Amino acid sequence: MEIPAKPPTAKGPAEWFTGDVFLDAIVRGEEPSRVRVNTVRFTPGARTAWHSHAVGQTLYVTDGRGFVQARGGEVTALRAGDVVHAPADEWHWHGAAAEHYMTHLSITEAPGDDRPETVWGEHVTEAEYPS
Repeated sequence: MEIPAKPPTAKGPAEWFTGDVFLDAIVRGEEPSRVRVNTVRFTPGARTAWHSHAVGQTLYVTDGRGFVQARGGEVTALRAGDVVHAPADEWHWHGAAAEHYMTHLSITEAPGDDRPETVWGEHVTEAEYPS
C-alpha cells in the first residue's frame, strides 16, 4: 500500500474556465489503468468552457449547486449527490450557480491512443449561462 504525497491545489487556467476554479488531482492511473479523478471546486458563477472528452466524463457533485448543459440541450440544475455522464466526444459545460459554490469529482479516462483526453472550445457566453 502506498500513500503518495498530495500535489498542491492548482488554479484552473483562464483558457478553460470563466471565474475561479480550483483543481485537486486524486487519481492518475498508471498503465494499464487510464482513469483520472479530480476534485474541481467552482466559485459562484464559475464554469468550464465548452469541451469534450475522448472517452467521456462522469461528474459526481459533492457540494453546492450548479449547472450542466450538452451542446444543443437544455441547461440542467445540479445539487449535491447528482451524477452526470457525458458520453465520448459530447460537447458540454458545467459550473457553479451564480450564488453558490459547487464541488464535483470529475472522472475521466485517457483514450489510450494519440487523441487528447479533453478538447477545449470557446467560453460559455453570458447569454448561454443561466441568470
